[in-house]
Amino acid sequence: MEFDFLRPIDNEILHYINGSTSQQLGSKIVLHTNEQFPDLNKIKIAIIGVFENRGDKNAISDIDLIPVRKELYGLFPGNWDTSIADLGDILAGNSIEDTYFAVKKVVASLIKKKIIPIVIGGSQDLTYALYRAYDDLEQMVNMVSIDNKFDFGKESEEVSASSYLTKIIIDEPNNLFNYCNIGYQTYYNSQEEIDLIEKLFFDGYRLGEISNNISLSEPVFRDADLVSIDLSAVKSSDSGNFISFTPNGFNGKEICSLARYAGISDKVSLFGIFNHNNSAQESAIIAQIIWYFIEGFHYRSYEYPFGSRDNYIKYIVPLEEEELVFYKSDKTDRWWIEIPFISNGSNKLKRNTLLPCSYDEYLLACNQELPERWWKAQRKNIL
Repeated sequence: MEFDFLRPIDNEILHYINGSTSQQLGSKIVLHTNEQFPDLNKIKIAIIGVFENRGDKNAISDIDLIPVRKELYGLFPGNWDTSIADLGDILAGNSIEDTYFAVKKVVASLIKKKIIPIVIGGSQDLTYALYRAYDDLEQMVNMVSIDNKFDFGKESEEVSASSYLTKIIIDEPNNLFNYCNIGYQTYYNSQEEIDLIEKLFFDGYRLGEISNNISLSEPVFRDADLVSIDLSAVKSSDSGNFISFTPNGFNGKEICSLARYAGISDKVSLFGIFNHNNSAQESAIIAQIIWYFIEGFHYRSYEYPFGSRDNYIKYIVPLEEEELVFYKSDKTDRWWIEIPFISNGSNKLKRNTLLPCSYDEYLLACNQELPERWWKAQRKNIL
């Protein structure tokens, strides 16, 4: 059984939770212990640690998730009715491919059960294993990475924390419909890589764009299935990571806001946090990132693609060569734009579908300008 890959949580965590108050989060979590495995029929979110960092050549220490769990379980929950389990850890296999296999099997099984895994790594190449977990689900995948780099590598290069994206793009089966990077820093990426993002009709948002207007990211997360966070995207003064010093990046408030956007998205089914360097400060920020993701999950509204379009106000914007159709939710005031089905295209979209967008993109269309994300989605469907 795939859950045999999971090791029960450490006894040190059990002792810590037993010494906590009944109001703290640790007392409200269902735990995988030596005596019992949680009843997954009652679980909505599952926390998993992965002790694998061989994909990061700069990793200089063993993974220790005990401080992360102590920080998380010492927090107080919001007014949540979400059932959460800590399923323990996946240990590193004999080879890195063995670890990928275990991660893929565990995560795929949880997603099939409508449980959202929160995976704490480990090096970010584990994102490749998370992506491969969707192979058996027969769906196209939209992936969002919060990272200061694009993580491209050579086709012949082994998958690693700095090259896993190339492996995702070229490996079969190719289930990737869209990739978006949030927070890249130009001086960490070659111009060829930036041009490749454009050529593939992927999306990239520079750190400054999001820091100046963090709400730009909300429609992106609303369309995501998989969200992967590289903690290098957080500046070292806030993360406490002085092993690989990062002078610029998101601050603690911004990364938690992004995590909340990911959690509140009705579509996100998998969330990963990677490249933890074991500092006490970083353990605290990871705990709060997870807290905000769960907080967002509690406030999901289950609109499109889960709800009916009857609950939307339809707006038609005529352009010179196109007619754009927008929908606005009468429940949350969020916006979508329709991507029409193209019969002579590649048919990645099997029918007309709705792409999350912002009110500003609607105003842009009213001024006779095509929203860039709509145009890219159209191109991906044609090619």
